[in-house]
Amino acid sequence: MDVVYAIENLTKFYPKQTSPANKDISFEIRQGEIFGFLGDNGAGKTTLVRQMVNLLRPTSGCISLLGQPVAGNPQHVANHVGYMPQIAHALNNMAVGEALYFTAHLRGMSRADARRERDTLLELWRMGPLRDKYSTRLSGGERRLLRLAVAMAGQMPVLILDEPTNELAPQRRRLVWDVLSRINRERGTTILFITHDAIEAEKVIQRVGIMRDGELVAVGRPGDLKQHIDQKLRLELFFAPDAPPQLPAGLAPHELQPGHWIALIERREASALLERLDLERLDDFRLYSPTLEDLYVHYAA
Repeated sequence: MDVVYAIENLTKFYPKQTSPANKDISFEIRQGEIFGFLGDNGAGKTTLVRQMVNLLRPTSGCISLLGQPVAGNPQHVANHVGYMPQIAHALNNMAVGEALYFTAHLRGMSRADARRERDTLLELWRMGPLRDKYSTRLSGGERRLLRLAVAMAGQMPVLILDEPTNELAPQRRRLVWDVLSRINRERGTTILFITHDAIEAEKVIQRVGIMRDGELVAVGRPGDLKQHIDQKLRLELFFAPDAPPQLPAGLAPHELQPGHWIALIERREASALLERLDLERLDDFRLYSPTLEDLYVHYAA
């Protein structure tokens, strides 16, 4: 399988900062794979992908795209990569249909092909009714779908997507994963994305990179990485945010949101631990086999 991206010993320091945003990162992205990055806010994920699309220069290290260095060759990235940032002000003065048409045309499609591409993307992302609506008048979720569609315009062979499902309702999140799976399957599109939505991303992800404090602490197929926690169970605790339960000694949960904790526990200790839970302060608790989100907690905590 051909290597699309090769990252070697990448380090990035921002001015006046003593700790690196990225530290000695090395990995590869292979042709036709779906690769997801997980990590807390500030872990260095967005800094990394902005270097990969040549919007930031590394302090040291090398990034190659299809065998050519990214540094000093911005057109090479533009010719092969569709990038979706978290925020894109450049679209504010265009209607949805205009943004899709002009992006496809500027990426090399003829006028006729760009019009067909626009119509295909409007249907694919279920945005037909928004065709003549300006970006400034879209909801947050609609703007995110537009940025996804713009990244895809011109049938780019590589997509890099920063939080593609953030702000989306469940139905639209399912649409995103369905569309990404479809274009990967039908076109062989290589897809790299950042997400906090580990549970839903697990349905499509083929390899995952987990980041913590600027470092890449784990890379691999979810099934292979899960072998490190195969003797554990996922325990979820639900409670009133202002009245957290007392926890048994040794149980160290990770907070997903106020009133919702998760922890990994040893299978052999599950029965004894459940007997010691403060049930009077719990609204509910659930026990599962480990998920991709648990991998993230295991490596990034």
